[in-house]
Amino acid sequence: MFHKEGQTIILITFFLCVAAIVISQYFVALDVLRWGIQLFALVVLILILQFFRNPKRPVTPNFDEILAPVDGKVVVIEEVEEEEYFKGKRRQISIFMSPVNVHVTRYPASGTVTYSKYHPGKYLVAWHPKSSTENERTTVVVHTPKFGEILYRQIAGAVARRIVNYAEEGEQVVQGQDAGFIKFGSRVDILLPLDSKVCVALNQKVVGAMTCIAMLGDKDEG
Repeated sequence: MFHKEGQTIILITFFLCVAAIVISQYFVALDVLRWGIQLFALVVLILILQFFRNPKRPVTPNFDEILAPVDGKVVVIEEVEEEEYFKGKRRQISIFMSPVNVHVTRYPASGTVTYSKYHPGKYLVAWHPKSSTENERTTVVVHTPKFGEILYRQIAGAVARRIVNYAEEGEQVVQGQDAGFIKFGSRVDILLPLDSKVCVALNQKVVGAMTCIAMLGDKDEG
């Protein structure tokens, strides 16, 4: 199944690839060149299809756990000063998505959206330390029954140039449901209370709506 955000791109790519294959079949005499064009068109179509895939992941909401909002690799676990909303210290977990990862953003917890804001910005590489505050991004805060308010931030990278955010202030959201999409490479930061127990390690691969990244508990030791 493919995400709705990719429907237009998939259709355009499909027709362009079919056109390239048909035209090359009738108008390119050199066999090697013709086969090369047709193979390239098929590879491009396959890459676009895999990028916009949207695997279904049934979730039983759990108020005691924060789930990974995206697929990718954990690149940051640290205590930070959050300046935009909390104006105080929070525990940050950052997940980097490569172009081959599923790029659907899913709600990491159930609750009420209390803040949702888009910020235009730069397109630094997603692992750059300043990408969290200087890149194009969206910030969403969800008030949860047990963790209180948690924040996640969709961040555009050097390749990602469009962020889609579905969260609206006042909306009731459910853990694991679609929260948005980031097109072509990016990063998501999750900011949690300091007493949250982190359940992942640096460089660990996580799966959106499936991997627990934090639980209620004492301050972790990692």
